Amino acid sequence: MKVAVACDHAGFGLKETVLNKIKALGHEAIDCGAQDAQRVDFPDYAAKAGALLQNGQADRAVLICGSGIGMCIAANKLRGVYACVCHDAYSAHQGVEHDAMNALCLGALIIGKNLAEELVERFLNASYFNEGNYKKRVDKILALEAKI
Repeated sequence: MKVAVACDHAGFGLKETVLNKIKALGHEAIDCGAQDAQRVDFPDYAAKAGALLQNGQADRAVLICGSGIGMCIAANKLRGVYACVCHDAYSAHQGVEHDAMNALCLGALIIGKNLAEELVERFLNASYFNEGNYKKRVDKILALEAKI
């Protein structure tokens, strides 16, 4: 799996941990920046990773800012990107399984490195169920998105 990773200045300190975990799990990590802790605007980096999801160059994305919220809001403005802030293990896999989440948003000022590694692993090991009520509900999300 190819995984785009993007952060802003607040998320920079957690980015290397995330990149290393993705690689340790046998996936390809695509570093979309930021490349240092200098102040930057998170929407620019959400857009970089989101574009890779949109054009099929990435299968999933991990987006990191201070709280995870800004990245999540920005990413969800991009058609075909389904981002959620997850700071617990259940949500990190359940969002994929039930809701076809393809972007995990993390708050570097909220969680530590060990939890970030666990969340990334749960997120990447999960698969969308794509049947029954799960499919019906995601199809309804796609129909809402088509109206935009």
